Amino acid sequence: MSLFSFVKEAGEKLIDLLTPGNANAEEQLKKHVESVGLGNPNISATVEGDKVILKGEVASQEEKEKIILAAGNIEGVAGVDDQITVTGPVVAAARFVTVKKGDTLSAIAVVAYGKADYNKIFEANKPMLKHPDKIYPGQVLRIPD
Repeated sequence: MSLFSFVKEAGEKLIDLLTPGNANAEEQLKKHVESVGLGNPNISATVEGDKVILKGEVASQEEKEKIILAAGNIEGVAGVDDQITVTGPVVAAARFVTVKKGDTLSAIAVVAYGKADYNKIFEANKPMLKHPDKIYPGQVLRIPD
């Protein structure tokens, strides 16, 4: 269980998600996770201020990381408290990298792997990334080993 930090001013805007007392926050977050292509996982989500708390069970470390990124890459979210349990095989967690102004997936890959193998990062962040050129400053990406 960990707390992940995100750039609060970056990300997709979900109307009213962080409004204090929003009784629909969990439903909005689950719809967002589904809308980015991650299905309907067995998780619950609550919002406390600018922090999202995720609980539940998923089948893989990859699924867990993608759900964390889907929740954190929302405008107004500064942190995600991960309380998700992985029921499948234990594997090493991927690193997370925050995109800076001027970054490309190729440039990030050179730093991460020593070569411009952007496709590995693109594939690791599907279905949230639809195109390798569609990244933005403040976005957090998975960088698998």
